[in-house]
Amino acid sequence: MDRLQYLGDVKVDISDIQVVEHDVIVLGAGGAGLRAAIECSMRGLSTGLVCKSLLGKAHTVMAEGGVAAALGNVDSRDHWKVHFRDTMRGGKFLNVWRMAELHAKEAPDRVRELEEWGAVFDRTKAGLINQRNFGGHRYPRLAHVGDRTGLEIIRTLQDHGIHQGIDVYMECTGLDFLKDGDKISGMVAMWRETGRFVIFKAKAAIVATGGGGKAWKITSNSWEYTGDGYGMAYEAGAELMDMEFTQFHPTGMVWPPSVRGTLVTESVRGEGGVLLNSDGKRFMFHNIPDRFADETAETEEETVRWLAGDRDARRPPELLTRDVVARAIRKEVKEGRGSPHGGAFLDIASKRTAEDIQRKLPSMYHQFKVLAELDITTEPMEVGPTLHYFMGGIRVDADSQMSRVPGLFACGECAAGMHGANRLGGNSLSDLLVFGKLSGEGAAKYIEGMTSEPMVDDNQIRSIIRDATDILNRESGENPYLLHEEMEDLMQNCVGIVRTEELLMEGIEGLGKLKESYGKVKASGASQFNPGWHEAIALRNLLITSEAVANAALIRQESRGAHTRVDYPGEQNEWLQYNVVLSKGEDGAMKSEKIERPAPNTELDRIANLSIEEIEAEVTAES
Repeated sequence: MDRLQYLGDVKVDISDIQVVEHDVIVLGAGGAGLRAAIECSMRGLSTGLVCKSLLGKAHTVMAEGGVAAALGNVDSRDHWKVHFRDTMRGGKFLNVWRMAELHAKEAPDRVRELEEWGAVFDRTKAGLINQRNFGGHRYPRLAHVGDRTGLEIIRTLQDHGIHQGIDVYMECTGLDFLKDGDKISGMVAMWRETGRFVIFKAKAAIVATGGGGKAWKITSNSWEYTGDGYGMAYEAGAELMDMEFTQFHPTGMVWPPSVRGTLVTESVRGEGGVLLNSDGKRFMFHNIPDRFADETAETEEETVRWLAGDRDARRPPELLTRDVVARAIRKEVKEGRGSPHGGAFLDIASKRTAEDIQRKLPSMYHQFKVLAELDITTEPMEVGPTLHYFMGGIRVDADSQMSRVPGLFACGECAAGMHGANRLGGNSLSDLLVFGKLSGEGAAKYIEGMTSEPMVDDNQIRSIIRDATDILNRESGENPYLLHEEMEDLMQNCVGIVRTEELLMEGIEGLGKLKESYGKVKASGASQFNPGWHEAIALRNLLITSEAVANAALIRQESRGAHTRVDYPGEQNEWLQYNVVLSKGEDGAMKSEKIERPAPNTELDRIANLSIEEIEAEVTAES
């Protein structure tokens, strides 16, 4: 076979390209990727963990408030059934029922497992793992380590993982997957420092790359979040689902500019922080949806009792689900009662002592003191919605986490189904633990059932490398940074927190023009650490991600959870029967379909629609 490839005027022998072989490769080293890699390694598989940044530089670290699990350590009434019910209600019943069930049932074991592996959680007076309140959760459910829970989870998983024999490939960008027929056979990647390519041969691949928040101008996401998993899985033949549901966290900093978009953890509200408009009034009391009326306090007096631990008091309206709070802030701004810089005021200073704030929210205090010269123990923060999380992603089987591409698995934020139309805070950390483990199990079972090893196709390698190097070899072309800025403006203005058909059509048209421009993108300089080249490579996946979100948002003609259509207000019952699924058509264009959802399991449907009192009675009877 001819193994020569031409890149411009330079002849390269691809037999000289570095080749690495593993049973399974895991792309992404956040909590989901680490937990998946640990599971694979524990099951005797040779495991490679690939991350485009440094190990430990993952968005899991940014999850500050806690990990949701019905341990019942602070309130013994908590139970997996209540957690499941809360998750379904928070997701507006669009969640994959089986995923929500598995999550609620298995989360407590995954948290206890972390404890066994060395995680140092905050403790109750009785010495149990402490748990705090969070938006959308009926009881104190979030196991926490101050406001650094994600950091502690990453530390624990990394510490445990390095003793499992996992090979880690840092600062290595995945380009595209290789396939043998319809099955995964590996991946082509690029070392960011040298620009040299590397071929990973594998029997299975697990995608754990997180979301694609860098498509928007205002986001809590850092530079890594460029939708790599979505783009690569889509190009490999996987389906994307629920991409219209993009969560705008209600409390991202809007001022000063040095911290714009930076997340203010929900723990601030869980510890008593209140949202105020420019008149100094708590506006959330006037924004309580009927669905949550029986669980939400309607007076300041009741919220004080709730914070003091009164088990019969209802939770503050600031702890309603994120979509509700985000829309309420936007409403205040639109009606002229916003803060000076287009947000609302989040006040914890008047509700807690400085000592309490520094002890319970140390990261928040120090972060804003250093980066914004803002002392949250004495003055309120200016906050507003910031693009934070994708509920949608790669469509997978609930039990195995495998996509429709044999051998391609996904877990964590980049997988669809668990959170439905809106994610509850704290469910992301338990999601990545539960489904990271399940994806590792799924990959092990898939490999165990293989009858022959998949083959790697040299022509696919040539094509992937040629697509990447064309960006460098053009004599002139479009600037990748300017294209990225145009895309951020389009997504912020046309596919933002509220949407209309007119805006979405404008966004889709603009994205089409950007795709044409991307075909002529040019990065100057050599292949050695070249940020412009890396930016251009990431743009392909960002464009796929953006197009998927815009198309799905156009198709779903209702307002549900994190997807708000001004021209189709309110939830429409008929839309509860459908998911929007996107895939690459034979003509290369993105195909969008309404896919009918399977009927829910009757027992799960029954549990989700019980009142809290009915569940408590049922649990008491069972015990």
